[in-house]
Amino acid sequence: MPVFEYKGKTLAGTAVQGSMKANNRSDLERVLRQNRILVSSIAKKAPDIQIKLGTGIKRIEVSRFTRQFATMIGAGLPMVQCLDILSSQTENKELAKVITQVKDGVQGGATLSDALKRHPKIFDDLYTNMVEAGEVGGALDAILVRLAVYREKADALIRKVKGAMIYPSVVAFVAISVTIGMLTFIVPVFAKMFEGLGGELPEPTLIVMGISGFLQANIMYLTLGTIALTIAFFWYKKTPGGALMVDKGLIRAPIIGNLVRKSSVARFTRTLATLLSSGVSILEALEITAKTAGNLVVANAINKSVLAIAEGDTITGPLKATGVFPPMVTQMIGVGEKTGGLDDMLNKIADFYDEEVDEAVSALTSVIEPIVIVVMGIAIGGIMVAMYLPMFEIIGQFG
Repeated sequence: MPVFEYKGKTLAGTAVQGSMKANNRSDLERVLRQNRILVSSIAKKAPDIQIKLGTGIKRIEVSRFTRQFATMIGAGLPMVQCLDILSSQTENKELAKVITQVKDGVQGGATLSDALKRHPKIFDDLYTNMVEAGEVGGALDAILVRLAVYREKADALIRKVKGAMIYPSVVAFVAISVTIGMLTFIVPVFAKMFEGLGGELPEPTLIVMGISGFLQANIMYLTLGTIALTIAFFWYKKTPGGALMVDKGLIRAPIIGNLVRKSSVARFTRTLATLLSSGVSILEALEITAKTAGNLVVANAINKSVLAIAEGDTITGPLKATGVFPPMVTQMIGVGEKTGGLDDMLNKIADFYDEEVDEAVSALTSVIEPIVIVVMGIAIGGIMVAMYLPMFEIIGQFG
């Protein structure tokens, strides 16, 4: 459906302009007349490129927009005016365009949830379904506040997990870079010096010089091979089977697996609690939660539960049967079902696992940091000792 840009005036004489989707100019004129807008000009707009979340727009920017929108709606401002103010105040131009398009859709007669659904890369199923539930239930301001709180906590969880991996990754990168640099540039200098001395070199020195020579002779092929393997890995990760294998590996990994599992449980329970407390049905809430789980192992477990629940089973049994969720989680969910306070119980589980993630992050950092430092010390120290061994022998002969 093409997009048209229009200009006109309201019955009060206020100038207005915007853009809207329509089958043709006549349909757009009819919609604008219904909204009491006297049209002065209509022009067809070139199609916009779809914005991808994570490139043009960051998660935290959407969360900030949600919080500001919730505050304005709660203060009693009209929805169109809220969107107009937010689009003009948003620093990210791409997000400002999206907010303007949402505003135009609402002005054109669409519901807020329908206008948001036109941008699925930015406003996911969880977001639009919660907004729709708020519109139907007449509690949009409360739902937006709940959605803002959910997104802020979800963003904080993501930052914790990413933060846990930054320091060890940087240290490991520096260690590998220093080791390769020494083998490529420093060891050859020692090798030339040893050639002039003659005599038989110690075995460790010969091994290090052999590795150095191999790197120098094949550095281009090794670089291209590393790039090719990286590209192949990310391509494989995008396939359904590859994504599942990677997610299984992350959960089963000896060091980071505990962190991945706990963060997945926190995300699952927080998302499900937010949807249920917003009035979304249990089956629909589980389906949305599966899509936003962030891990295919967890998503598949949730989908299996959906099938069982649709046949009349409780939530607890199917979740327990998957073996993905810890016993404490399924037991507390069972208590929530029996007492009729499932959403409150899920929030308590999420809060508990948020604290568990904090502890797991600290434990991960404390474990990985010394391991990386020890490995780096052994590698660099081993190279230096191997290079100085011939000198020690020469000094010993003179002594």
